[in-house]
Amino acid sequence: MSETPPPPPAAPQQPMSDSDGRLYASLGHAGNILFPAIAPLIVWLVGKDKSEFVDTEAKEALNWGITAVIGYVISSILFVIIIGAVLWFVVFALCVIFGIQGAMKANKGEHYRYPFTLRLIK
Repeated sequence: MSETPPPPPAAPQQPMSDSDGRLYASLGHAGNILFPAIAPLIVWLVGKDKSEFVDTEAKEALNWGITAVIGYVISSILFVIIIGAVLWFVVFALCVIFGIQGAMKANKGEHYRYPFTLRLIK
């Protein structure tokens, strides 16, 4: 029986170009509008090893996404009383505003820090 040769080692990952890094970071921020925490998590997992800028911005967007999900959960619990609906709308409005601001800054290659968020991912 002949043995098959071992597979060749994996090629090192190529660094991301500056424009691709800005695009990925923008998608991480904007993704929080419809898919809080999920979109930035995907962007972070895909781009964290390829670009320091994507790593930093996706972690920041992920932290805000986690904070927004917590806000949505709390507002859902409080939906029994009117304040839940108001809180849900406030969280959604903040996701839209911060997502657009973050995407615009990231598209320019600038870092964006959310005004208030839980810093869970360092």
